[in-house]
Amino acid sequence: MAEERVLRRLAAILVADVVGYSRLMEADEVGTLAALKKRRTLILQPTVREYGGRIVKFLGDGVLTEFASAVNAVAAAIELQRKMVGANANLPDQSRIVLRVGINLGDVIGEGADIYGEGVNIAARLETLAEPGGICISGKVHDEVRGKVDAAFEDAGERQLKNIATPVRVYRSRPRAVPMAPQTISPVSNKPSIAILPLDNLSGDPTRNICQTASPRTSLPSCPGSRTFP
Repeated sequence: MAEERVLRRLAAILVADVVGYSRLMEADEVGTLAALKKRRTLILQPTVREYGGRIVKFLGDGVLTEFASAVNAVAAAIELQRKMVGANANLPDQSRIVLRVGINLGDVIGEGADIYGEGVNIAARLETLAEPGGICISGKVHDEVRGKVDAAFEDAGERQLKNIATPVRVYRSRPRAVPMAPQTISPVSNKPSIAILPLDNLSGDPTRNICQTASPRTSLPSCPGSRTFP
């Protein structure tokens, strides 16, 4: 009986995962699931399609995607993280959905719509090394995208990844800053106010403490002991 031929191909594999997913689910299970589904529909899926990739499968809170180009995979990851920052901007810290992304370039084995192989495993290990909101890529990917994408990657050295025999050169990009959620500020009153300030005795005579003047050295809001009356 003839052996079944294994179909291999070179692919750029992107793996993304939600940071602190268990904590988010514990705090608000229904809300977290709804938010995650919305991000997949409005951000993840359109971004992957835009850069010529395909979603292989969802892995719980994570996703495995495949691209024919390393440049497109990294560009998609940059855009994905940028959009996630925007979506998180008006949310409190405890409700923000933040991704880690790992990308590798290597051989994969295709079986139906799924893919397997060491290339996939390395991408998954790289994802765990990324900072929250950041991207981690292999040396192979870095060689392909150097000077071609809008991101700077720092050399993190060779790493011995779990269940991977050969050390892998790792590069990281720093996460984009997430804007602070807007704070509610009380409106300034137009009513006149009276301020009582701490006073300095300028006479040098301690018996004349009643003859004092307001000290100009301290601004009103930071002056110890000061009180205002509307």
